[in-house]
Amino acid sequence: MSGRQPSPVVLIGDVVGSRESPDRHRLHRAVEAALADTNARVAHVEPLEVTVGDEFQAVYADLGAALEAALRTRLVLGPEAETRYGLGRGATTTLDEVRGIKDGPGWWAARQAIVDVEEQAERAAMQHVHTAYRLAEGEADENGTARAVEAALQCRDHMVGSLSERSGRLLRGLLDGMTQRELAAAEGISPSAVSQRVRADGLAVIVRSHELLRTLP
Repeated sequence: MSGRQPSPVVLIGDVVGSRESPDRHRLHRAVEAALADTNARVAHVEPLEVTVGDEFQAVYADLGAALEAALRTRLVLGPEAETRYGLGRGATTTLDEVRGIKDGPGWWAARQAIVDVEEQAERAAMQHVHTAYRLAEGEADENGTARAVEAALQCRDHMVGSLSERSGRLLRGLLDGMTQRELAAAEGISPSAVSQRVRADGLAVIVRSHELLRTLP
């Protein structure tokens, strides 16, 4: 294994179909709130922030943090809007500090990833897959990790995209460490109803996959 410090991971996200939103001001506020929530929970090199139009971006020191940020932001915004995410590992640079113009292989890889996600979404079988990970040219793929991550993301995204709004909230609570009894009280349902949803919707499986992916350097 290489002793070289891993390159950072860039996240580029966008809101799907935001131009058709009946209240774009409300949607923008929801996006800002979701990004602030994720920034408070996930360590970052550069925080998530809205850039141009419907896009937002951030930089993370490791892949696990970037994957967590994408999942958390998707879950928070789920009731408001669909979002998609491109993650790219590679060097980054800032061309213009004042205007916030970013450049470098990491950004190019993230851009390619989000383009790939958009193209995949045209296939009905892939409609719930909203995240992709790409390596910049010259970045080493230790033991085929990139392919394994892509496979895990497709499975996780499909499961998350198939959840009801309530199950999405329960998943958020589980990720935050809430107990099933606490979730039941918050939702106004019985603990057994929560337990049934956790089993039927595979929420514990999603949480476990998240825990494993979160450890990736």
